Amino acid sequence: MNGHFARTHIAASAPMKILIGCETSGVVRRAFAALGHDVWSCDLLPAEDGSNRHLVCDVRDLLHNDWDLLAVMHPPCTRLCNSGVRWLSEPPKNPPNEATAKERSVWHSLSREEKLVIMWRLLDEGAALFSDCWNANIPRIAVENPIMHKHAKQRIRNYAKPAQTVQPWWFGEEAFKATSFYLRGLPTLVETKRLVPPKVGTDEHKRWSQVHRAPPGPDRWQLRSKTYQGIADAMALQWGGYALEVAA
Repeated sequence: MNGHFARTHIAASAPMKILIGCETSGVVRRAFAALGHDVWSCDLLPAEDGSNRHLVCDVRDLLHNDWDLLAVMHPPCTRLCNSGVRWLSEPPKNPPNEATAKERSVWHSLSREEKLVIMWRLLDEGAALFSDCWNANIPRIAVENPIMHKHAKQRIRNYAKPAQTVQPWWFGEEAFKATSFYLRGLPTLVETKRLVPPKVGTDEHKRWSQVHRAPPGPDRWQLRSKTYQGIADAMALQWGGYALEVAA
């Protein structure tokens, strides 16, 4: 291990029990598993890689299972983030994905006031999920989430500012996607392979901006919730540490 990571990783002389919440891709789960940890992922949807180390459930159903580390990667955050605050004063034209099937089916016949009631309820539900994860009785917690608006912050129990905001290109990935981490019992991530971003207006810059340039559609959420491999590897190394001691 080089001196750089020796100062940043959390030592683990034995595999830790780790839960990766709100992840279907398996990218973060596999990164921790590669270091020998007892790691599971969970989500309301099945795992894209078909792993038997994935549980289909609400992450809150598993919070009391004596985990050493909890990483919640993509909690439903649309109602909490700054970009969504405008819908609390003027509801969107189309029904939000988080609404119930019945609410979506009658959305266009609802009054403005009825739609706003739903939007504020969805905010409460999103804040409750974040709060339950953030306040779980687990020694090390990382929750990924965009910067929140004031209404969300007011609803989070023991709210604390995000510890850091990182970019994929700090970790060798040719992409722009600001990712904020709320951390408890964990250090901020240290960049591993910082790249030089391309100039604005170039084709390369447009390629790096694919997350922000993604057109509306059923698959847009998957691209926007993607965890880049470079970030996942840094998380596993710096937060999970080396699980297995290699004999000299």
